[in-house]
Amino acid sequence: MRWGGARRSDNVEDRRGITAGGAGKLGGGTIVIVLLLSVVLGKNPLEMLGLLEQSGLAGGGATQRAGPPPENDPGSDFVRAVLGDTEDVWSAIFAQSGKQYTRPKLVLFSGQVQSVCGGATAASGPFYCPGDQKVYLDLSFFDEMKAKLGGGGDFAQAYVIAHEVGHHVQTLLGVSDKISAARQSGKEVRGDKGLLVRQELQADCLAGVWAYNAQQRHQWLDAGDIESALNTATAIGDDRLQKQGQGYVVPESFTHGSSEQRVRWFSAGFKSGEIGKCDTFSAAGL
Repeated sequence: MRWGGARRSDNVEDRRGITAGGAGKLGGGTIVIVLLLSVVLGKNPLEMLGLLEQSGLAGGGATQRAGPPPENDPGSDFVRAVLGDTEDVWSAIFAQSGKQYTRPKLVLFSGQVQSVCGGATAASGPFYCPGDQKVYLDLSFFDEMKAKLGGGGDFAQAYVIAHEVGHHVQTLLGVSDKISAARQSGKEVRGDKGLLVRQELQADCLAGVWAYNAQQRHQWLDAGDIESALNTATAIGDDRLQKQGQGYVVPESFTHGSSEQRVRWFSAGFKSGEIGKCDTFSAAGL
């Protein structure tokens, strides 16, 4: 992936120099453990981490400031480049409909972070908080993704960022509010045809829409880049994670969609480049 010429975003907030006592204890391989358990139990990873924090297992203590991250380090530079391009693509797409795209912030953290949606650690993986319209990312997730989940490479990492930005697009379009309202009313939103799966698959499709438009703008994808993204989508499918975690699959507890579904919807967005092809909520079959 030839991303060097992309515009760098100014909306990256680097908190990697700030840590909380004990935060690092849930990093590393625990990312995979929490992902697996959350899928097996049908829980939100952030909720599980909240329980760990309440029980004291996540550590604690006063906030400390570690040494500042190096300026313009490769990881931060890559994130700024990808985020900058998502800003340009979605601003253009929204403008075509007479709308204005509000750019999200992306927070880089190490170990542990606080958001409006609550506290989280590296073990939660990347996430988007609609309450503050920020994407949160610990760069160590990319190392774990490559080593433990079978996905890796620049474009696979870009796909992960674009997926979380896809959730921001959903917030701006009012999709996230509808999901929240359904949950607050007591409606079951999990399951292989549930609202959570449809929301996540739509974010995959929106990541594909960005990738299509980015390729049209830059021609920056190399042979194998799309395959690396599809391999990553396959690696983080609910069925794949459940099979790894418990040896069998429970579709009723799906929250993100199967490997096949994630690949299919990312591909739908990438082939068309159109938001209209990402209506997972009306689709009879996912």
